[in-house]
Amino acid sequence: MSEASALPTRPALSDLLHAAVTAVGGTERPGQVAMAEAVAEAVGEGTHLLIQAGTGTGKSLGYLVPALAQGERVVVATATLALQRQLVERDLPRTVEALHPLLRRRPEYAMLKGRSNYLCLHRLHEGVPAEEEDALFDPVEAAARAAGPAGASSKLGKDLLRVRDWADETETGDRDDLRPGVSDRAWGQVSVSSRECLGAAKCAYGAECFAEAARERAKLADVVVTNHALLAIDAIEGAPVLPGHEVLIVDEAHELVSRVTGVASGELTPAGVSRAVRRSAKLVDEKAADRLLTASEGFERVMELALPGRLEQVPEDLGHALAALRDAARNCLTSLGNTRDRSVQDEDAVRKQAVASLENVHAVADRIAQASEYDVIWYERHDRFGASLRVAPLNVSGLLREKLFHDRSVVLTSATLRLGGDFNGVAASLGLAPEDRRDHAGGAGDAGAGDAAGEEESPRWQGLDVGSPFDYRKQGILYVARHLAPPGREGARSDMLDELSGLVEAAGGRTLGLFSSMRGAQAAAEELRGRLDVPVLLQGEETLGELIRRFAEDARTCLFGTLSLWQGVDVPGAGCQLVVMDRIPFPRPDDPLMSARQKAVEQGGGNGFMAVAATHAALLMAQGAGRLVRATGDRGVVAVLDPRLEKARYGGFLRSSMPDFWYTTDPTQVRRSLAAIDVADS
Repeated sequence: MSEASALPTRPALSDLLHAAVTAVGGTERPGQVAMAEAVAEAVGEGTHLLIQAGTGTGKSLGYLVPALAQGERVVVATATLALQRQLVERDLPRTVEALHPLLRRRPEYAMLKGRSNYLCLHRLHEGVPAEEEDALFDPVEAAARAAGPAGASSKLGKDLLRVRDWADETETGDRDDLRPGVSDRAWGQVSVSSRECLGAAKCAYGAECFAEAARERAKLADVVVTNHALLAIDAIEGAPVLPGHEVLIVDEAHELVSRVTGVASGELTPAGVSRAVRRSAKLVDEKAADRLLTASEGFERVMELALPGRLEQVPEDLGHALAALRDAARNCLTSLGNTRDRSVQDEDAVRKQAVASLENVHAVADRIAQASEYDVIWYERHDRFGASLRVAPLNVSGLLREKLFHDRSVVLTSATLRLGGDFNGVAASLGLAPEDRRDHAGGAGDAGAGDAAGEEESPRWQGLDVGSPFDYRKQGILYVARHLAPPGREGARSDMLDELSGLVEAAGGRTLGLFSSMRGAQAAAEELRGRLDVPVLLQGEETLGELIRRFAEDARTCLFGTLSLWQGVDVPGAGCQLVVMDRIPFPRPDDPLMSARQKAVEQGGGNGFMAVAATHAALLMAQGAGRLVRATGDRGVVAVLDPRLEKARYGGFLRSSMPDFWYTTDPTQVRRSLAAIDVADS
């Protein structure tokens, strides 16, 4: 026998996929097979892949099976906790067991989140470092003292006592394993950010730390499941939190740019600066503390006069306030390195908390004071929380190209990546060259518009749409209410409300209403509650999970809401047969970041409206329309109550981004179709 023939042969990808699909109780679909083959090719060649896989394709197995077959370490980053849990609790366990006999190895997997998602034993047992002089004891101890025979007397106290009991039995310390959950306020008392963490070496509970244990498990795993935010921190902040890996899979990739923008943004508020003053007051010398207090008061005076909107230039008074704040924070940080106050109980924890606050104030104040042309700066004002000063990157495409696509193969997948008929819009947002230019410079593509990098530095990628198992033209109708007046910026749309009422009545309820504003959702809910005898649920009146549960359980119920409903509802069957969009969800004209990005594209010679506003709307409309057909037996209508989708020049671009439903502008035909579906399913 030759040496070559003695080597074990790698099992065929088709056999592996069949075993995995069978293990999860599914059936193989052509799109899933095509996806698995494309992922295997990209990983094998070390290239990058953008792959659109429609709802029902089975994309989780479409990327997990070929990635596991390669035997390299894989990081899977998702946008939602629900998908993280599905992967770790359902898909991976079954897939690993199914592939074990064929691969002759059992790949290990682990989930990794940001540190604040894990219970901090130091916080739990030692309490929150006191910020106020009159803080007598920590909240967990306070809850215990308040607990009589009937238990803790407040919601916060009950939550904290339940966390304390849970701490003795949990193996992970993961907040999502605590069921039912607790409020953000309660969890904030027993968790820390990475900046506030003492570190395993200094912490008395370091050997038992849940976050450190999760990191250790991740280091040993073949597959690490994480989230977009942690991926962004790992990539752009220069502080590696993910283990080294050869393959990166980004699921729900349509969310990535938004999540990276969030991580790369900063915010200063008077309340946040005051917190830094309080936290550092006892730890720095008196002169440094007074200087920070004075700077804080100066910043607060400027913010009292702040009007919402973008700052094209930093005003002189704000610039002086920021410089004073930056220098005072830096001075306090220097003082913290030279002084220690042994009279402060658990001084290391207090010091770490103070350093975290001061470093944030210093970094954000310095960044805004520099007023880089690559940043967007603006004021916001909230009725409850007052004014804030914010900064975000004008564009993250260059950052993503530089940090994401080197030294590993990257697969980005979602049900909505192909907008307007191609992948170019999403690719550009990721720093990738357009499809018709990506093979320049010996197959490397070019650097993309607005970037100074050489052509050879742009990553090589391929786009693939594997379709959907659903027959959209037979299962759904896209109806555009062409006869309505175009929506204006202000005022109620009585004709739209009449149209909405007629559609909901014809459908017998069963309606998911997607609105561009909370005011619009509230007005529609109030109007229909008075007109129709069907239950109308409204986002904000109950937790989102409870609203979706009630919507799914009663077929006649309607659910109205805004952004989170456009992407977060999965209700197959008779409970959702009409999806209504009140208007095309363009960004608000006064959105500082979006308007700045649009202007930048125009200054570079491009079409800012199409590149930013229309692409944003197309992505949301594709996601919203995807709420209708979630299973092979689903039928219904997506109704857009905005005539611009039919009449405007950009309407074709938006429609081509949505599922290929049968299209009509005839209101009578749509009402008849809805009534027929209602009767058939009753």
